[in-house]
Amino acid sequence: MTSKNWMNKRGFSIRGRLRKMMKCICSGEQLRVDEIIPSSESLATRDYSASGYSSRAGDNERKPDTSNIEEAESSLRESGFLNYEEARALLGRLEYQKGNIEAALHVFEGIDIAAVTPKMKLSIARRCELQRRRSQSEAIPPMSMHAVSLLIEAIFLKAKSLQALGRFREAAQSCKVILDTVESALPEGLPENFATDCKLQETLNKAVELLPELWKLAGSPQEAILSYRQALLHNWNLDMETTTKIEKEFAIFLLYSGSDASPPNLRSQMEGSFVPRNNIEEAILLLMILLRKFVLKRIAWDPSIIDHLSFALSVSGELRTLAHQVELLLPGIMERKERFSTLALCYHGEGEDMVALNLLRNLLNNRDNPDCILELLLASKICGENVDCTDEGTGYAHQALSKLQGRCKQMASVANCLLGVLSSAKSRSSPSDYDRILRQYEALEALETAERTMIDRDPNVVFHLSLENAEQRKLDAALHYARQLLKIEAGSSVKGWILLARILSAQKQFQDAECVINAALDQTGKWDQGELLRTKAKLQIAQGHLKNAIETYTHLLAVLQVRNKNFRVGKQLLKVWCLVLDKYLASFYCMRNRENPC
Repeated sequence: MTSKNWMNKRGFSIRGRLRKMMKCICSGEQLRVDEIIPSSESLATRDYSASGYSSRAGDNERKPDTSNIEEAESSLRESGFLNYEEARALLGRLEYQKGNIEAALHVFEGIDIAAVTPKMKLSIARRCELQRRRSQSEAIPPMSMHAVSLLIEAIFLKAKSLQALGRFREAAQSCKVILDTVESALPEGLPENFATDCKLQETLNKAVELLPELWKLAGSPQEAILSYRQALLHNWNLDMETTTKIEKEFAIFLLYSGSDASPPNLRSQMEGSFVPRNNIEEAILLLMILLRKFVLKRIAWDPSIIDHLSFALSVSGELRTLAHQVELLLPGIMERKERFSTLALCYHGEGEDMVALNLLRNLLNNRDNPDCILELLLASKICGENVDCTDEGTGYAHQALSKLQGRCKQMASVANCLLGVLSSAKSRSSPSDYDRILRQYEALEALETAERTMIDRDPNVVFHLSLENAEQRKLDAALHYARQLLKIEAGSSVKGWILLARILSAQKQFQDAECVINAALDQTGKWDQGELLRTKAKLQIAQGHLKNAIETYTHLLAVLQVRNKNFRVGKQLLKVWCLVLDKYLASFYCMRNRENPC
């Protein structure tokens, strides 16, 4: 059979079914469901099987929805006939409901979407105008709203069928036709109670939610971002639950997709509104909107919102803003432990260590929080940076170690490292030699335990181990760990280079130490060279190379001045540096002239 005869036969079969249906409706007879709902040998099934494909997606068939008859009746009463595209939409829906995905797609592909799209746009626009003016004097729309709803649903089901078959890009393009058609017909958005007498609004809601997911599955992140923005910036009359879900999924996609989104189009924003400049800002804006909705009791509490917001604000360095948002939450929303821990981390990150420590004290003094290992470690770390709190920090470190017996070796290594740092700090303020030696022994023992128990090479542990050996004048061991540190960090840390150079200097190997600093200068950015240049100048002084030291300090001063010009370093800081450098330069000239007063 030729393609033309096959199409004619198929069209004749469709028209025959529909003539019978219309005759029954006009005569008032009741049409049996099995006459309008295709059987396993339906038109679509026979057509598709003739093409050499199977129309079944599975053995289990879902029961068809008898509302198809009502849809057909509504279209027939409004227009008096059911055209070819509407018939295919109706039959395609029936096949999709039965689970015959491939057969349904075959039927949907017979709809000339390009031909019916202009009619749908005009019908939607005129329907909206009629609702706005409440007048019947306008020209009659070329299609009834039931017909428009039926065709839009057909396009949506076609997209769902393509998705089920793994053809994600085609599915996205099909779904996009729906949104572009409605948006073009109603550029100012859908009015309230639009098309409540048909399924158009329901289908639109589903299409708006589906399109971004299809673009993500198709591997097109930029199109997904544009579809998310289209969903949120255009008025689709979405319910609060759907809007909230889209906002949250968009924020997550912006944070973790790894794709840089271009800024939103300024013309689509209201005058004077905030326009995010990058992914992080846009994600923060969406998450803040969700948080605001919760505060206003428009949505239920979702703990993941504050988790994603914490990540976004931490990455962008807005820890104080995060602390403010956590403090605004009503009591009982976040657990007490999580609330205090988050606030302590925020204030510690902002340099307000005592505020963070007080929060941790309030948490750790509560006996209802038995498992606070991370909080104990954070409190111990903060105490290690404050000379007046070393005893308290040592107690926290011991508590953490007692809770970590036989559990996590990596965390036990961190706890031992903190204990070593605290013992080292206490040794420097010990009133007697005996106490100082005892504290030094405890510090070295704790750091060596941390080094033995760590699973991965922790540069922080190795650094403090090298530093403690150097302070105790165990220079060979200090040099060994300093070289290990350099290998672990691959020369990425300035403090590792400086530690190695100072240990070599303590061993009177000034030339080797200067070579180390020169190597560090070659691998370090211009703005991070300040401490390296200062160390190099001191090494040159120790070798008696005063002229070279003057040149090095002059270079350092030039770097500071340029940095102040480009990054606006505080004038007071630059003034202090200049005074220090002037003092050193004066000392150099005095040493060269052998003037004893200097």
